[in-house]
Amino acid sequence: MIRVVVVDDEALIRSGFSLILNAADDIEVVAAVPGGQALEAVAAHAPDVVLLDIRMPDVDGLTLLRDLRTLDRPPVVAMLTTFDSDEYIARALRSGASGYLLKDTDPDHLAPLVRSLADGAVVLAPKIVPAVVEGYLRHHRGLETGTARTAALTGREHDVLVLLAQGLTNTEIGRRMHLSVGAVKEHVSSLLSKLAVNNRVQAALWAQRTGLLDEAAAR
Repeated sequence: MIRVVVVDDEALIRSGFSLILNAADDIEVVAAVPGGQALEAVAAHAPDVVLLDIRMPDVDGLTLLRDLRTLDRPPVVAMLTTFDSDEYIARALRSGASGYLLKDTDPDHLAPLVRSLADGAVVLAPKIVPAVVEGYLRHHRGLETGTARTAALTGREHDVLVLLAQGLTNTEIGRRMHLSVGAVKEHVSSLLSKLAVNNRVQAALWAQRTGLLDEAAAR
């Protein structure tokens, strides 16, 4: 069972998302709270996934995100918002968000997206993907090419990075490489550290920017 906490300042959004997700056999919304109660709810219920509103009147969603990332066992966090501003997208992803969902997400897509988040995938609303890619590349155009950092990866970490960048979840990577999910998570954690990036989104964009995906496709 995937345990979810929904954090939003609007009661209607909280109840709507709870109703949709609780209809799935494998998902349970264990708490739906406004921003001021978010940390308490996460501490009490230890969710797998948090859907977090990025702009709330009582607390800043990005501040909450950073607080959640400091927990001993941080949940996967996807920002939930009506805003598709480049600034908010970039700040959320740099702060460690694993997803960015717009509040007008098709209800039929919500449960599958939560499952993907719980399985380690990066989830982005389709219409903001171009802004994510362009914003990240623009932010890093002045940095080093990344050759030295990529060279620091082991062969297995390199292969995990390529599959991660192709959009595979931890489970799918494990099946492809005949590894346990736990082993895949360890490789992902190690390669994130070596590349000096905060999350899978940035690692995937790193792989794209440094040509790893092109190399893999040419093999």
